[in-house]
Amino acid sequence: MPSKAKTGKKLVIVESPAKSKTIAKYLGEGFIVEASIGHIRDLPQPSELPAELKKTSVGKFAVDIDHDFKPYYVVSADKKKKVTELKAALKDADELYLATDGDREGEAIAWHLLEVLKPKVPVYRMTFGEITKEAIQRAMGNLRDVDSALVDAQETRRVLDRLYGYEISPVLWRKVARGLSAGRVQSVVTRMVVDRERERMAFRAASYWDLTGQFGADAGSFKAKLAAVDGAKVASGRDFNDDGVLTSKNVAHLNEELATSLSAGLQDASFTVRSVDTKPYTRRPAAPFTTSTLQQEAGRKLRFSSKSTMQVAQRLYENGYITYMRTDSSALSDEAVTAARRQASELYGPEYIPQSPRVYTGKAANAQEAHEAIRPAGDSFRTPAQVAKQLSGDEFRLYELIWKRTVASQMGDAKGSTATIRLGAVASDGRDAEFSASGTVITFPGFLAAYEEGKDETRGDDDSDEARRLPNVAKGDALTASEIIAVGHETSPPPRYTEASLTAELEKKGIGRPSTYASTISTIQDRGYVRKQGSALVPSWIAFSVIRLLEQHFSDYVDYEFTADMEGDLDKIANGQAVGASWLKHFYFGEDSDPGLLSIVNNLGEIDAREINSIPITDEITLRVGKFGPYLESSAATVDPKTGEIVESARANVPEDLAPDELTAAKAIELMETAAPEERVLGADPHTGHTVVAKNGRYGAYVTEIIPEMTEEQIANQPVEYYKNGKPKPPKKPVKAKPRTGSLFKSMTVESVTLDEALQLMSLPRVLGEDAEGNLITVQNGRFGPYLKKGTDSRSIGSEEEIFTITLEQALEIYSQPKQRGARAAVPPLAEFGPDPVSEKNIVVKEGRFGPYITDGITNITVPRATSLEELTREQAVELLAEKRAKGPVKRTATARKAPAKKKATAKK
Repeated sequence: MPSKAKTGKKLVIVESPAKSKTIAKYLGEGFIVEASIGHIRDLPQPSELPAELKKTSVGKFAVDIDHDFKPYYVVSADKKKKVTELKAALKDADELYLATDGDREGEAIAWHLLEVLKPKVPVYRMTFGEITKEAIQRAMGNLRDVDSALVDAQETRRVLDRLYGYEISPVLWRKVARGLSAGRVQSVVTRMVVDRERERMAFRAASYWDLTGQFGADAGSFKAKLAAVDGAKVASGRDFNDDGVLTSKNVAHLNEELATSLSAGLQDASFTVRSVDTKPYTRRPAAPFTTSTLQQEAGRKLRFSSKSTMQVAQRLYENGYITYMRTDSSALSDEAVTAARRQASELYGPEYIPQSPRVYTGKAANAQEAHEAIRPAGDSFRTPAQVAKQLSGDEFRLYELIWKRTVASQMGDAKGSTATIRLGAVASDGRDAEFSASGTVITFPGFLAAYEEGKDETRGDDDSDEARRLPNVAKGDALTASEIIAVGHETSPPPRYTEASLTAELEKKGIGRPSTYASTISTIQDRGYVRKQGSALVPSWIAFSVIRLLEQHFSDYVDYEFTADMEGDLDKIANGQAVGASWLKHFYFGEDSDPGLLSIVNNLGEIDAREINSIPITDEITLRVGKFGPYLESSAATVDPKTGEIVESARANVPEDLAPDELTAAKAIELMETAAPEERVLGADPHTGHTVVAKNGRYGAYVTEIIPEMTEEQIANQPVEYYKNGKPKPPKKPVKAKPRTGSLFKSMTVESVTLDEALQLMSLPRVLGEDAEGNLITVQNGRFGPYLKKGTDSRSIGSEEEIFTITLEQALEIYSQPKQRGARAAVPPLAEFGPDPVSEKNIVVKEGRFGPYITDGITNITVPRATSLEELTREQAVELLAEKRAKGPVKRTATARKAPAKKKATAKK
């Protein structure tokens, strides 16, 4: 067979279209750049496996647990067309370059492409940390093969997550609620948020007092704070534990009486300077960004969520503005160091750069294979001003942050001096009071001229005195005193995690990978385990139940150290020091005295679901996590103040926006005392005899009827059915009739609604009649108010009360008018962002059936659950609409196609 004629074409495959466009600019003639658009194949759901595999060792996980945990991969349905396109492009190529990202995920994508495309031409693995001409040229000179160890590490992680989720999640479904999920990293991150809330719930505040005063000298005045009384240090917040107990010895704990009397006794006292201490001040710049520190700083300074930070960084990387954004390394290349030093010298002066380049080598626990730090792309950096017109608002802000941090990292130390003045006097009652004031004066800003790192919220007293200049005084100088005031304080509980501080803690503990932090934090919010309150992360009550179950029955799998050790094991596999199949076998099946996951799941024993979902608030009030949300239940018999009846087990709903640490004993009692009755009997329906009740439900008050179950006698008297052989069939279990229900109008309450009103509400929808064409017209109440319905044509009406008064003639008159799209258009949009750059139509945020959504009148996209309306920016709105347009219309299929019965599993070579 004649060999294929040379075409001179070289096929390069990357992950994303944006990356393909950028890299294409730097490659010479003959190169064709295509995008795989991420992974082309993955593990299917077990239900999607061919029938002959479902009862084999592959059937449970789509992983062959009896044969070295070999995954059964399938090409994703939405990638089949792409694979066909890549195969066609490969036919015309003489060489194949796999240029996916250089981390484990990118290596796995390259391997899958190799396995599926089965190229018969030379194949080269090409990686680069930035998309610039220089970087691409260097990459072409450093081609290699696909790294099988990195692929093994990624595949092991994928299989591990499948085993973990598929074994543990069903336990949550049975004992907590359907639809919940457990994850190797997500469950541990949820536990961290829950643990912090537990600390806040157990916290007991302590009260302490001190004094502040304004003091004057010939050189100027300054503010100072009481530091000691009779030689003993004045107690501050740091001297108390979380139980409110003073733990420090030999300190003066002032209460209001002692502080007030001391303040009064110092009003006419003579103050003098007792000491002046001056020390040199030096501060070094922060290291260039890693993935983790970028997410933290963007959260602090730009108020970006971790997810938004990574989305914007991805665009900057793919378009050639920054280096690869998934990295654990803070090191800079020689070219980058030279570029940063040169730019600092040009912009701030040669005196602002140190004699020798700064070298950063510090890495987090369990750091993954190293890339360079995140920095501006290129061997010379573009200033923010030079790229401003090419970037969107969010892209510019993030680029500017990265540029500043990188340049500052190669600048000189900030230098200055810190002065501490101690001054004192003797009060009229004989107590000696000593005050203290500190201030730092920067004499050379160094790197601070370019950048200063942000800080997370901390506990304790704010004693920061930076950049405060104190007057020039000497020991023995007399001072005038004014405004000596007693100030009361309370210790503060541990601050809740923000996305930034949670990311920092995850990195410190070595849990997960910085490249996955954004998606993990987003997932725990999407799952309903955590919500945002401002920037703070607050756990839901269902998260408490989930974590309690996992702690009691899967303790290792939510243990911080155990999870970090797993990351270390994955690193060993990536480095070729261990084999994934052997590690998975030990993890799942166990060994000797070390039980595996399978053994633990099979020997769980009895799990008390009620106990798992119960949290005592007081001796008599317990919070329970129920099917429809959290509620309080009192074990004490109480008397209903309205009816005088004794209620054995009173209940009260818990407001959704009430944080767990805010549900104190006092608050629980208040909720129980003010709870509306759960159910009120209104009477019997005169036509059916069924009891009608009004209830308070999770989604509001409603009325319903109670349909009695059939008695055994009624079941026995049902008509008998017979089998073909003439034998009678056993009586069928009666189908439970669905009761009629109706939501109360806004003007009604459970206490005020009457039986007649309830019967009217349950009779809805109300039939008004037919139009001239015989179309039935009805009126009913909906989530967005009362409306008429004729076939698929709905029209809103004025008020709920009109439901029972509107006539057919009035309805026909409404239908005779042209339909105004969105009769609720009078409701103002939730937010407006100006014209869209593509459609040129106004972008607004509206309230929709499934929550707020962004629209330009043509394209709609739901506001991500992890993004609050307050955080949403114009740039994010434009970006979300652009992503939705790029995806195109959603393809809906009526039924899922069956997998071909005779296809063999694709196994890794």
